[in-house]
Amino acid sequence: MAFLGPLIKTALSIHENLTSVTDHVKSQEKVLRNMLITAQDTSFGIYYDFDSILESDDIRHAFAKAIPFYDYHKMNDRWWQQMKQGKPDITWPGVPSFLARSSGTTGKKSKMIPVTDEMITAIKDAGTSQVSALSNFNLDPSIFEKEVLVLGSSTDLDHKNGFTIGEISGISASQIPEFLSSFYKPGKEIASIDDWDERVHQIAIQSENWDIGMLSGIPSWIEIMLKRVMEYHKVDSIHDVWPNLSVYTSGGVAYEPYRSSFEKLFSKPVQIVDTYLASEGFIASQQRPETDAMQLVTDGGIYFEFVPFKPEYINPDGSIVEDAPVLHLGAVKENVDYALIISTVSGAWRYLIGDTIKFTDVDRAEIKITGRTKFFLNVVGSQLSVLKMETAITDLQNKFDTAIKEFTVCAKKNKGEFYHVWTLGTTTEVSEKELASHLDDLLQKANKNYKVARSKALKGVIVNKVAPEIFSKWNDYNKKKGGQVKMEKVMKEETFKEWEQFCKSTIT
Repeated sequence: MAFLGPLIKTALSIHENLTSVTDHVKSQEKVLRNMLITAQDTSFGIYYDFDSILESDDIRHAFAKAIPFYDYHKMNDRWWQQMKQGKPDITWPGVPSFLARSSGTTGKKSKMIPVTDEMITAIKDAGTSQVSALSNFNLDPSIFEKEVLVLGSSTDLDHKNGFTIGEISGISASQIPEFLSSFYKPGKEIASIDDWDERVHQIAIQSENWDIGMLSGIPSWIEIMLKRVMEYHKVDSIHDVWPNLSVYTSGGVAYEPYRSSFEKLFSKPVQIVDTYLASEGFIASQQRPETDAMQLVTDGGIYFEFVPFKPEYINPDGSIVEDAPVLHLGAVKENVDYALIISTVSGAWRYLIGDTIKFTDVDRAEIKITGRTKFFLNVVGSQLSVLKMETAITDLQNKFDTAIKEFTVCAKKNKGEFYHVWTLGTTTEVSEKELASHLDDLLQKANKNYKVARSKALKGVIVNKVAPEIFSKWNDYNKKKGGQVKMEKVMKEETFKEWEQFCKSTIT
């Protein structure tokens, strides 16, 4: 009989009760005030007169009025470049130890985002809160004695100009305390292997020596890893290798499109728990089993603001117009799409992270990610968010009893007419024409703006099927594999042309 598991679960439950936030609005005000106090003597704080903001009767309004919106390039060019040259006290006291290399979607050039010691602490605290919340789920206490496999980026970090550089998952894994190392897999040696395929191969070799109870990572890469472990051991279920696997902490992209393919890998129930860890910080995690929505980390070194995600407030490049209305947590409404703005203890201020969210429960500060500001498909007024696309794809999977784990779409002009051209990663035998017809029908029923667009400027829908593995090959082609890498859901015509050529050359 296991005695440690029940004790750990009880301790986590106590921690959850003692540390859970009951008033998220007040918590956010406290976070903002503490951040302004800490950074008031930095170059940024002096330039924007944080002292005056702190003296205001309403610091949230004064803060929003005094400081413009920043995206990465504006923040980096005007402020962070000075910090990267070694100058202290630019947007946050001192000089950060880490730079997070952001490679979330396939692009040619990575961003380098500062990660301060305060942010490392905030991420650890949020991770502890997430683990504590597992006590709310109906899990066997023995699970809390098992090992945790985290499939992130390499922990073999680069060192340049006084900074330690890597993806945020690699940075976080490199900071795991020594007393937890016995629970953490694949362990520091394997986790430091830079080549993703070799790292996964070593995981497969060592997998039979581990008693994994929990998994963590982006679905697309976790699925590939699980299949390789199963292939190595010649088994039909991952539970033949890890019989106690009971929890999968997903993140980075929506899990739902992967659900059916994951279930084929499991022979026992696995609790799915969603998280939202970005290069800029730990933003949200699922806290209870009654919903798959995630609760914002309102006490963790991030202050949140929200801009209604409407076409008139968004520039063609995905940035926000300067006079767009902005709301604090106490003024948002449920089921409205918002562009997410964050200010952090890493010295990001009123920063457009690029994600859009909606609230499912305002009082609990629970959200769902609805897409990306740059991946919003509105060329002809269709106003399609990624969430609406993913919902339609899930419905399409259910209708034809098939798996469509990856997709990308582009609004293309052909002979003066606009079409939405979709590439679906699937092995289904259903014809492309039939898939296009049903996808078009699903979107028209679910989205009135799309339906109006279809009656006017949007001529139709075209679907092209490709093998699912082509999407991961595309990431490999772009030198972005594993870790935090996510596939672009909406492509511009120039990129989509390259993508179509890549698909043809890979098939032939």
